[in-house]
Amino acid sequence: MEFVTKADKEKLEKQLSEYHALDKVLIERIAEARGHGDLRENSDYHAAREDKSMNNLRIRELSVRLESVQVILEGEMPSDMVFLGAIVRIRDENSGTVEIYKIVSSLGENGESEHREVTTTSPIGEALMKLRIGETVRVNLPRGERRLTVVEILT
Repeated sequence: MEFVTKADKEKLEKQLSEYHALDKVLIERIAEARGHGDLRENSDYHAAREDKSMNNLRIRELSVRLESVQVILEGEMPSDMVFLGAIVRIRDENSGTVEIYKIVSSLGENGESEHREVTTTSPIGEALMKLRIGETVRVNLPRGERRLTVVEILT
């Protein structure tokens, strides 16, 4: 399950409707290309069919993703627990360094931020979700294992 904001879900739904609209255009393109003659040597026809196939794949992927998302509203987010939208101070127990992370959805803000953004589906984001102040979690990363402790929840 993926946690998203209401705005993130609306973005996904908009993308899905755009792919459905494109599907109608591609069907017309295939029909038009079919009218140009021999299908074995008709590059327009084959290109349109390939484009439609890719579009159908995107529609299926987005549909499955939309079925598995859970919308989290502002008031529903616990203030004493790391959750979507939280800004948290984390101590790496291996190195002793302290960093500030913001938990974002996979459609996250990715904007100018003074905090390091991690998505709820990334290894660090998944590990931090639902932790409380003082709790430590072990995260397996490509560069090795890290032990992270929630020092403070800033928002």
